Amino acid sequence: MTFDARLLSGIGVLSAVVEAGSFARAGEAMGLTQPAVSRAVARLEERVGIRIFNRSARAISLTDEGRRFYELVAPLLSAIEEAAIMAGGTKTHVRGKLRINVDGTFGHFVLAPRINDFLERYPELSVEIFVRDSIGDFVGEGTDVAVRFGEPGAHSMHTELLLETRVFTCASAQYLKKYGRPQVPADLSHGHQCVLIRDPATGRPFAWEFQSRGEAIPFAATGRVMVNDTGSLIAACRSGAGIAQLLEIYVRDELSDGDLIQILPDWSEETFPLHAYYRRSDLMPAKLRAFLDFVREIVA
Repeated sequence: MTFDARLLSGIGVLSAVVEAGSFARAGEAMGLTQPAVSRAVARLEERVGIRIFNRSARAISLTDEGRRFYELVAPLLSAIEEAAIMAGGTKTHVRGKLRINVDGTFGHFVLAPRINDFLERYPELSVEIFVRDSIGDFVGEGTDVAVRFGEPGAHSMHTELLLETRVFTCASAQYLKKYGRPQVPADLSHGHQCVLIRDPATGRPFAWEFQSRGEAIPFAATGRVMVNDTGSLIAACRSGAGIAQLLEIYVRDELSDGDLIQILPDWSEETFPLHAYYRRSDLMPAKLRAFLDFVREIVA
């Protein structure tokens, strides 16, 4: 197949449709009519010999062949854009749009409160933050980067460790006044209530563990309250409903203000990793590198 400018143009339209989620919105972004976008995609499909999109009256989605094709060409488009910026003498010029996939807790407690700092630093950049319980369809949703806590699962994305935060065991002063302060993990089995959080992957509560000087002790936590998000976990713990295990990064303010008190501090060596996920590319877009550096800065 001979390469020509029409092929590159068609791939550009494909990328716009994937990012926008519809022919009409892609046309608005590119200054084209919806029929013009549809024709450009049809020409690209004819040229590469595959059907790229499933079309219906309500929505479009990538076919399996279309997804594989887009996975191959998307990094090349980013590389072309970065090469053009570098050729113009602005290697570190951060601009364009960045689509960020986060879990609700990271978005609410860490990223959103500082996002204006990021935008002021890079005035030619816009961001879209969308919350999901999982990474989801990275290609079909046009995601540039995902940021999530936990060990990476099996997938084709490149992963980069951003942080390891400690797991703190916490309670409110009200709770400790009523039930007493545990001195060792075994004390939790005697008259104490735990606030549990559901693991979306299994539907069961996250397991508890206490670590100290290389020793790890699993604990079968029980309680009358179980939630499915960290915001509710923190709020329930603050209300005196029970003892909770919380990531240090999320409760720094509560601990500083005295709304929560860390207990069993000698058993708080367990850590939880924060990873970034993005498509592999020999030339990382400047906007992605700027974002990863910013996240490291705000979680430090």
